[in-house]
Amino acid sequence: MAVEYGHHVAVPFLLLISGIITAGVAFVWIGVRQLYQAPSIRDRFAKYVVISQTPDEMELQQPLSERVLKPMFRRVLQWLGQLTPTGNMEEISRRLIIAGRPGNLSAIDFVGLKLLFSLCIGSLAALYFFSRDLPAMAALLFSIAGALTGQLLPNLWLKHVIKRRKALILKILPDALDMLSICVDAGLGFDAALLKVAEKWDNPLSREFGRVVGEIRMGIRRIEALRHMAERVDVPEVHSFVAVLIQADRLGVSIAEILHVQSEQLRMRRRQWAEEQARKAPTKMLFPLILFIFPAMFVVILGPAVPSFIEAFAHMR
Repeated sequence: MAVEYGHHVAVPFLLLISGIITAGVAFVWIGVRQLYQAPSIRDRFAKYVVISQTPDEMELQQPLSERVLKPMFRRVLQWLGQLTPTGNMEEISRRLIIAGRPGNLSAIDFVGLKLLFSLCIGSLAALYFFSRDLPAMAALLFSIAGALTGQLLPNLWLKHVIKRRKALILKILPDALDMLSICVDAGLGFDAALLKVAEKWDNPLSREFGRVVGEIRMGIRRIEALRHMAERVDVPEVHSFVAVLIQADRLGVSIAEILHVQSEQLRMRRRQWAEEQARKAPTKMLFPLILFIFPAMFVVILGPAVPSFIEAFAHMR
């Protein structure tokens, strides 16, 4: 009986071992076959020609954040934006254009972002103060203050982006005009010079130049395309530059000479602005000196003498 029982146990065990070995050999064979199999026709063609990908393949190559998270977040912002009044949509859209459309936000997306910030900060403030066992009225006031702060934060961020973009454009403009004048002197037309600057550089001004060329190719007149650029940038120096170009185009004046003059004037204005900021520096440094540096200097200089003064006053008593 013992021998028969051992025989019945050994048979399933041997079958299990043989199955595992067979599966392992099969997996090894499949892996080796995939490694050494002949490349497909598409793979062989890819070595010699560029095969255009389908939209589905291009979408699958993007990371998860681009395919799922960003579209989902955009839908949430648009849904929240539809819940708010649309009275100032045009002004918000204009400010986003001046800022260079950061994050490719539309006006309704920005309004939804403000509402989202307001809800999140207001809810967090309410939860925090309710957890501190404060009176309900105080927690409500703090939550309202948090909601108002959430409404203001996107506006402050957009204002900062606009200011930084304008400062960068103003800084780049003289060099861009120099490059335009060099291209025009070399024999290129004004449109080709704009395109050359757009190809060589990657900054807000060069992208605006490229957009001007694109609008001209679409059939918009050069004067209108330049005006659109000035409205999108909203920098006084660019407005004056575009006005001079429009006047020169109407009067038939040489554009190369105008570019030289405009570049020199902008450099002179930038030098004057730097000198003005340098003259303001002593006045701006006065308050930090009085509040932070002078007290530390007095402590270092008069500190060792303080014990002597205290001892002298003690003897006087």
